[in-house]
Amino acid sequence: MRGATHATWAVCAAAAALAATACGGGAAGDSGTVLSSSWGDPQNPLEPANTNEVQGGKVLDMIFRGLKKYNSETGKAEDMLAEKIDTSDSQNFTITIKDGWTFSNGEPITAHSFVDAWNYGASLKNNQKNAYFYGYIDGYDKVHPAGGKQRADKLSGLKVVDDKTFTVKLRQKFSTFPDTLGYPAYAPLPKTFFSDHAAWMSKPVGNGPYAIQSYTKGSQMALTKWDAYPGDDKAQNGGVTLKVYTDSNTAYTDLLAGNLDLVDDVPAAQLKNVKNDLGGRYINTPAGIIQTLAFPYYDKNWGKDGMEKVRTGLSMAINRAQITDTIFHKTRTPATDWTSPVLGVEGGFKEGLCGGACDYNPTEAKKLVKEGGGLPGGQVRITYNADTGSHRQWVDAVCNSINNALGNDKACAGNPVGTFADFRNQITAKKMSGPFRAGWQMDYPLIQNFLQPLYYTNASSNDGKWSNAQFDKLVDQANAETDTAKAVSTFQDAEKVVRDNMAAIPLWYQNGSAGYSDRLSNVKLNPFSVPVYNEIKVG
Repeated sequence: MRGATHATWAVCAAAAALAATACGGGAAGDSGTVLSSSWGDPQNPLEPANTNEVQGGKVLDMIFRGLKKYNSETGKAEDMLAEKIDTSDSQNFTITIKDGWTFSNGEPITAHSFVDAWNYGASLKNNQKNAYFYGYIDGYDKVHPAGGKQRADKLSGLKVVDDKTFTVKLRQKFSTFPDTLGYPAYAPLPKTFFSDHAAWMSKPVGNGPYAIQSYTKGSQMALTKWDAYPGDDKAQNGGVTLKVYTDSNTAYTDLLAGNLDLVDDVPAAQLKNVKNDLGGRYINTPAGIIQTLAFPYYDKNWGKDGMEKVRTGLSMAINRAQITDTIFHKTRTPATDWTSPVLGVEGGFKEGLCGGACDYNPTEAKKLVKEGGGLPGGQVRITYNADTGSHRQWVDAVCNSINNALGNDKACAGNPVGTFADFRNQITAKKMSGPFRAGWQMDYPLIQNFLQPLYYTNASSNDGKWSNAQFDKLVDQANAETDTAKAVSTFQDAEKVVRDNMAAIPLWYQNGSAGYSDRLSNVKLNPFSVPVYNEIKVG
């Protein structure tokens, strides 16, 4: 999302960001004032079907609106562009979209805007990272086959009925399919995306409350309020300047100095000071985020039989309670399953599902690592991106815990990678040789989202390429179940397969933490730990 800029506005945005003053003709406190917020360069260009990481996701949430939108307080999926979504069998859906919606270039949004976007995202030749999200739609195996060339250009399960109606046929029952449709991969796209793709990529056109004005990689992205936005969640400010930081401590320092309005990830090193520094302008709220350690199962050392004992031993060598207390100051909670407490018990969170495998037990840890054949090469190196200050601290703490438990000060070491983008690129290229940071921020508040995208064979965010036929079978059964309680129970059975294999090591559940300047009001984080930018007021 790059390209041509409205020069006057861009200069204004920069002035607002740096001097913390109103700009663009608006008096302090009115809806024309721009705010500045910390950010990191996204891994990929911002196509909705090609963005599956947090930084890019923040922007997509600002410039797009889909059929559903997740409530900023509860996370519940609510109709946005969808007038109604009907089904009689949880496999065939008729979707009717609302009148009056357009893209920011004035083009009306029609059924084709969705169907064409989903066909593009699913196509193998377009190589979109989120293609897997269309995997339940009939015909996906021909549009995006597991091997060989694609045999169709369009998903047979998508049919346009008229300008405001289209149908979706899934390859199997998926009772909660409508609740997934607030995820950005399901966003509509304008005709210009297809007719002049290069131009659209240089300056994307969406249908959300903000429009991108300019982006300079490594510096900032300027977004402005779209005055003609037809939704009921209009921006209450004039725009947002997302400023790129490679160190969250620097962002925090800029906040205190008055050079930045909002930091949406308070670094661990500052947590002991943040309440004194910011008082009531510090936010610490539960979020649908879990931090884990993933493993490269494409590496023969980690994919061989018996290594589940080593992984379980490493899990038991980590003193989660001590680390979350001393480093994270009550912004993290030791994980006892692979989901998040924000789901609630009815939604699938099950405290203690991990059992003893997540308890700190040095004696058992040492025993299991030995029984499993020992650490590959005698040492594990935990890879992480170093551009966020808190990662180095907790990785060092995890390694110290492992070293102490195993009685070997060289058993574990950190392996920093310079930037988040570089880190993600190495993961995508399957270059990991040991455990790596794998935090997960939910796409939508369903237990399915904490399991299927991460552990299902060849799933979109299954970065370690773990594969287990029993897990896949249980997930398919759970998705087909129309009784919510039974579906949740079956997903938990699948989660137990993850546990028994220690497919990934759960570390802790994460709160959303943010701090903001005294220029801002009505600041909050949604259940995804993302600032609700459109509701923020300036002045």
